[in-house]
Amino acid sequence: MNLIGLDIGGTKCAVLLGELSNGGDIRVLDKIVYQTSEYPSPDMMLPKLKAGIDEILKRRQLPVKNIASIGISCGGPLDSKKGVVMSPPNLPGWDDVHIVSFFGNHFGVPVAIQNDANACALAEWKFGAGRGTQNMIFLTFGTGLGAGLILNGKLYSGTNDNAGEVGHIRLESFGPVGYGKSGSFEGFCSGGGIAQLARLKAIERFQMGEKVSYCKGFDELMSVTAQDVASAANNGDPIALGVFETCGSYMGKGLSILVDVLNPECIVIGSIYVRSSNLLIASLEKTLHFESLPLARKVCRIVPAELDEQIGDIASLSVAADNL
Repeated sequence: MNLIGLDIGGTKCAVLLGELSNGGDIRVLDKIVYQTSEYPSPDMMLPKLKAGIDEILKRRQLPVKNIASIGISCGGPLDSKKGVVMSPPNLPGWDDVHIVSFFGNHFGVPVAIQNDANACALAEWKFGAGRGTQNMIFLTFGTGLGAGLILNGKLYSGTNDNAGEVGHIRLESFGPVGYGKSGSFEGFCSGGGIAQLARLKAIERFQMGEKVSYCKGFDELMSVTAQDVASAANNGDPIALGVFETCGSYMGKGLSILVDVLNPECIVIGSIYVRSSNLLIASLEKTLHFESLPLARKVCRIVPAELDEQIGDIASLSVAADNL
C-alpha cells in the first residue's frame, strides 16, 4: 500500500513516498526536501509540495489511484478535523491555511493532518518502541517538550487538538522558562531548559572565580547548548553532570503526573533522551519511584524512541496510515 507523507517544519519541508506492507511494516521509498526559508509562505510552499508529489509519482511510475492516503505532520496549533493550520510559531504567515482541502481537491485521495507530536506518537506506536501497546505516551524532549497520547488504542488529541501540551505544566514556582512559564515541565526538561540550567550554574562558578568546561566566560553564556553540556557531562564534568541530574529529577516528577493520571503501559521519550538517557536515568527513576503510585508505576515502561532520526519521515506517513 502506497502512502504520501508531508513533513512541514520551520527549517525544512519534505515530501515522502512510503510503502505499508501487509505485515504492518513501513519503509520510505522516496523523498524530496525543500528549505522552508526558500519558500516561506504557504502560497509558495504548498504548490512546491504538490509539484514534489507529482515528481515522485512520475519517477516511480505510480498513478495517483495507487496512493491510498496522504498524511501531513505540522507544528501546531492546528485543527485536525477541519484540516487547517492555525499560525504555528515556527511558520510565520501560515495563518488559517486549509491544507487538507488543498491536497485533497487536487489529488482526490484521503488526506489527514496532525500536529508533529501526535504524528510522532503514531509513528512510535505503530512502528517503533510503543508497538503492541494500547496506552502510550510519546514525549518530544527536544528544543521544547510536547506529548502525543495514545489512549485505549487510539490517538487522543482532545476537544480542539490541544491535548498533550504537558510542557506547560508548572513543576516549581520558579525555575528555567519554557512554554512562557517559569518552572514549567518544558523549562526543566528540554534542550532550551538544559541550556538555561547550565548557564545559571556557570554564572555561580564565574562569580566564585572558578572555571567551567562548557563555557569560557560571561561573553559565551548565551551560546551554551544542551549538546555542549551533554558532551561535558559525558567527559565527567561535575557541573554538567549536576545539570543533567536536575533535569532527570524533574523529568521524573513530570512523568509521575502522567503515570498517575493516565496509567500508560509505556512512555516513549525522543531526541535528548535517546542520546543522553545514561545521564538522566538514575535521577529520573529515583524521583519517579518516590512520586508516582506503585501500581501505576509497576506497569509502565520508560523507553527511548526507536525511530530516532527517521521519526520525522515516518511520522507523516503514520498519519496517512492512521487515516485509513
